[in-house]
Amino acid sequence: MKKAQLLVLLFLTVSTAAFAQKTFTLSSKDLGGEGTKTLEFNGFGCNGNNQSPQLYWENAPEGTQSFAITMYDPDAPTGSGFWHWVVFDIPSTVSELVANAGNISLDLAPKGAIQSVTDYGSRGFGGPCPPEGHGFHQYIITVYALKTTKLGLDAQVNPALVGFNLWNQTLAKASIVAYYKR
Repeated sequence: MKKAQLLVLLFLTVSTAAFAQKTFTLSSKDLGGEGTKTLEFNGFGCNGNNQSPQLYWENAPEGTQSFAITMYDPDAPTGSGFWHWVVFDIPSTVSELVANAGNISLDLAPKGAIQSVTDYGSRGFGGPCPPEGHGFHQYIITVYALKTTKLGLDAQVNPALVGFNLWNQTLAKASIVAYYKR
């Protein structure tokens, strides 16, 4: 009897491992330590390079048809946080954004991707610029694996509307958090 139980347990362990999907993850070579300073916004009292970080993701779930990326600061003293970057309609064949892809004029984002308006009032990446003395702010960068190829939105759409559509189309998401203060 014990031998039969062991075989069933072994079978369940092997079959579970065979069907387990790896975790959807997001990483960046550019973030960590003081690296966030190079991303600082240029304006609003800040004088950084305003360069979006390199991002890489892997193990998207089966059925992923496109991706979206956001960068959000929940600690901004606005009552609603602050959206620094909103990119969507990234083709499912893409798994990396190069550094500075958020600079619209350089055309480094994947073909077909849409970078919409941020809370700075402009399109593309807007780096960190927390108020001086306000302490560390979290900059949550999230990649969304979506079940649609296109969100059906244009580049002038506000972050809240993009967020609603992301919520409705998300299969999985992965985030990294960078911290910065002035």
